[in-house]
Amino acid sequence: MKPSLKRQVGLSTSVLAISAMMSTGAIADIEERMAAAERIIDEVFPRSSLTREEQLEEMRFFIEASEPYRGMSINTVAESLPTHVFEATVMAEAFEELTGISVEHSIIQEGDLVEQMQTEMQSRRSIYDAYINDADSIGTHFRYDATIPLGEFMEAEWAHITLPTLDIDDFLGADMARDPDGVLYQLPAQQFANLYWFRYDWFQREDLQEEFRETYGYDLGVPVNWSAYEDIAEFFTGREIDGQTVYGHMDYGRRDPSLGWRFTDTWLSMAGAGDPGLPNGLPVDEWGIRMEGCHPVGSDITRGGATNGPAAVYSLVKFIDWLENYAPPEASGMTFSEAGGVPAQGNIAQQIFWYTVFTTDMLGEGLPVVNEDGSPKWRMAPSPHGAYFEEGMKRGYQDAGSWTFFHHTDASRAQAAWLFAQFTTAKSTSLEKLHHGLTPIRHSNVQHESFLARSEELGGLVEFYNSPEQNLWTDTGMNVPDYPRMSQLWWPNMADAISGEKTPQEALDTLAQQQDSIMARLERANAQPNCGPRMNEPRDAQYWLDQPGAPKPKLDDEKPQGITVPYDELIASWQQ
Repeated sequence: MKPSLKRQVGLSTSVLAISAMMSTGAIADIEERMAAAERIIDEVFPRSSLTREEQLEEMRFFIEASEPYRGMSINTVAESLPTHVFEATVMAEAFEELTGISVEHSIIQEGDLVEQMQTEMQSRRSIYDAYINDADSIGTHFRYDATIPLGEFMEAEWAHITLPTLDIDDFLGADMARDPDGVLYQLPAQQFANLYWFRYDWFQREDLQEEFRETYGYDLGVPVNWSAYEDIAEFFTGREIDGQTVYGHMDYGRRDPSLGWRFTDTWLSMAGAGDPGLPNGLPVDEWGIRMEGCHPVGSDITRGGATNGPAAVYSLVKFIDWLENYAPPEASGMTFSEAGGVPAQGNIAQQIFWYTVFTTDMLGEGLPVVNEDGSPKWRMAPSPHGAYFEEGMKRGYQDAGSWTFFHHTDASRAQAAWLFAQFTTAKSTSLEKLHHGLTPIRHSNVQHESFLARSEELGGLVEFYNSPEQNLWTDTGMNVPDYPRMSQLWWPNMADAISGEKTPQEALDTLAQQQDSIMARLERANAQPNCGPRMNEPRDAQYWLDQPGAPKPKLDDEKPQGITVPYDELIASWQQ
């Protein structure tokens, strides 16, 4: 969309004001930097949804707007993904050459990043000038007064340093970073989904199709429900294909913070534990938290939540069963980052919960999952859903790592960091970043001919992000009032169940009670006067199970008939 007239006038006024103050030397400096911009566009960012002339206009904006901050050094931070490594190396260097602002864009593990951010929010003392923090924390950011509401600052304090062509409506995940009133708090920098991954070449083999049909009574294809996924996992596990032992499932189970993401990133919702309604389920979301308006009222089943209800228990039981019975033995000792690239080794038939951020690991000459012509032997598709799932529920999770700024940060440092944040997400630069990291953030980029041309190479990623269905994959959302504290509760409890120290019911009971304890403390302290928790009084669980919706009573049959769909038909429906 075109920038508003107001924003265009704002830029013109700003440029005129800056120009009026410039000496001849400063103007010469700008022209030298513009010459560098032409080279940077040609060599570093040759692909863009903009014309070259439009790219140069964006580069001129960064050069001129950065004049008051020239010579500064700023510190920003992001998690260890290829996309952010590209920002830290290629983009930071180009930005410094254009603007004279030096950026130390630190790359650290996500758990460490969340801990640093939590420390900074509590102490109100700067550690970094800006964070790329998942939009999962939006419920935290808008409820506390520590985070800068970007939507408001872009129209006021930061209007003169906001790129006129930033075009928030072009961002795929902007709605994930808004508060209940629609105010933007974070700016998406990367985005990826959890999808189903499978060996398309094996699924197409006529001998395997015939054997599967004879064994299970239906066709081998993309599983629509967990019953089919389990049948396929059983069918492939232990089979010898291409000279190696195959496993029908892949996951990870190490006692590690990343184990928590495996569950908070929609596992309960995929099982059907929550309620229909986008983006996260109303009134009960994918964490099992019941909402009344914008107020959390409980996650334990006795308060109307579903964190420890029958559907949640079913989801954890299935996770443990599949990890033990169908995954490689070493999977239980792996973390998120260690497990992500395992399917590329060639002995995994399918993975129910596979992050598309690992697409880059599945490409490359010589990999056993890539044909000689470079095309993939694998495909990605929507993850199957569990027995409690209802139409109208979210289908899966999307991570939207987003630029985040705090009020207590030195104003000039935050403003310089805001310029860098925009540089990493601008239309001039973000398409090239997409091709390197495969974590799209803009509609204009996923619709660009250079990305569409990679369709056969990327195994369904292009089709997914050009389908309206991708809107059914959302982030954690606004319901979690303190993401840093509450997300840390998940992995120890899930690990207790996986190790057998607790039953799944016991682990989820503990988790629900711990979540409610945090929310009750926030309520007592009135720590979040804006949409803070208002906890329900506990009552007999059966009362809630007798009500419509979540928490849902236990099903008599938690393994209905398996259902599959041919992959090519699925892709055709996306394309339509």
